[in-house]
Amino acid sequence: MRNNIFIYVFIVFIIALIIFAVYRLNNEEETKNGQGDASTSQEEQMETEIKLAVSNFDSINPILSNNKNIQDITKLIYEPLVNLTQDYKAEPCLATEWAKTSDTEYIVKLREGVKWSDGTVFTADDVLFTIDRLKEITSIYSYNVQYVIAVDIVDDYTVKITLDRNIPFFEYNLTFPILSAKYYEGEDFATSTKNSNPVGTGMFKISDAQPESITLAKNETWWNKNNKNAILQTIKVNINSSMAEVYNSFKMGNIDLVSTSNLNYTNYIGTIGYGIREYSGREHIFLALNTQNALLSNLEVRQAISYAIDKNNIISSVFGGNAYTSDYPLSNGSWLYDGTDTNSIYSQEQANQVLQDAGWTRGRTMWSKRINNRTQRISLNLMVKASDANRVSVANIIKQQLEAIGITININSLSDEQYNAAIANKGYDILLASSTVSASPNLTTYFGEGNLANYTNQEVSAIMQEVNNTTDENILKEKYKRLKEIYKTDIPYISLYTNKNIVAYNTELAGEVASNWFYLFYNIENWYK
Repeated sequence: MRNNIFIYVFIVFIIALIIFAVYRLNNEEETKNGQGDASTSQEEQMETEIKLAVSNFDSINPILSNNKNIQDITKLIYEPLVNLTQDYKAEPCLATEWAKTSDTEYIVKLREGVKWSDGTVFTADDVLFTIDRLKEITSIYSYNVQYVIAVDIVDDYTVKITLDRNIPFFEYNLTFPILSAKYYEGEDFATSTKNSNPVGTGMFKISDAQPESITLAKNETWWNKNNKNAILQTIKVNINSSMAEVYNSFKMGNIDLVSTSNLNYTNYIGTIGYGIREYSGREHIFLALNTQNALLSNLEVRQAISYAIDKNNIISSVFGGNAYTSDYPLSNGSWLYDGTDTNSIYSQEQANQVLQDAGWTRGRTMWSKRINNRTQRISLNLMVKASDANRVSVANIIKQQLEAIGITININSLSDEQYNAAIANKGYDILLASSTVSASPNLTTYFGEGNLANYTNQEVSAIMQEVNNTTDENILKEKYKRLKEIYKTDIPYISLYTNKNIVAYNTELAGEVASNWFYLFYNIENWYK
């Protein structure tokens, strides 16, 4: 009896072990299957299409469109001879190399093996065709070729470009999109129906063009081999009637990215539910100090003005923080920009000290000093364009800040015509001015002949001559570092701020959103949702 009970218990134990083993095997198999399903599910959930939008659509032809948002998108379809990296360095694109053979002549070698999206071959004829069109129509790219007087085709993949004057860093002007000559053969370019769906050589091509949307597909024949592993396959561009519609579409989750320079963008899309990328725009606002003026020729006066200006207060008061302080005319982030000591020090104490050390005496309302048996008082005129309300506000804040340390400022608000005349004849003490940051690192506007500050410096002149005639990157970095040091020491100008641009994007958008004012879509080939 006891033996039978032992046998029964042993049998139950064996059965239990078998059941447990089967359970473990099944559980492991289910886990494996579950992981496979999750992996498959993850792949299925990876969307390789993104949605963009534009308003006030005019033309998808990049040299006919005057719409900034369309221009941004067309850079995905059409390519220039020379591109700019994220740090604004010129790099080969449809041109593989270029050489300055004289002050006014360039030889440009073109990339071979490039095909247009209709299968035809890219050649020098396309470069000549595009430059000719830019010379005969009004385009935002006409500026790039305004000094070009001749384009000679040396062979199918070489062109010679002749200029009417020496243009430093002219290769940075070669950033305009190239169009196909053969595609437009026999067509009136400006009115051709082919402008609704032109061919390009870029990463994407137009696969469908409708009144309400344009679809871009990955260009499988793109010359750049990096495109083979690209994740993003399709971009749908919705065409809206207004930016308000674009903002609303983004807010509703119907598009994945929107770019804007509107400081009040949060009024339209709110403050939560999206990521943002901020970057410096192209508007550089600065003070030009007329260094030939009897007072401003004194370095200590320029130094005191620089110390007394609180740039952060200006940006906060006028722009609600939606601008960047600036200390130099080059783009912040440029490969030639030394970002150390990025902001001038705001210090009323230092402003007072440099004037005292130079022999100035502060009275009840202003500083004075005996110079050549005459009493000089620091009272200066500040000229500003009356039509720009923000700059008038900036001028008034600067007046308050300078008068707080005893420098009297008289604001002259000028009409556009008067303002331009004052620039032409240098009829100002201090000018509140602006410039558009160029793709080129050319600083002739600030240091060249006839500059806004009437500034001369033999070392600067020598450096300008040297940088305009070298392509050696180490020399350029060294010389540009020195130019900045002189700019900060001699203070012919006081950089104030640059405008801020915003890219807002769907939080489901994966991949690095890296933008600057030249290009919104660095790394777009690796975007997905």
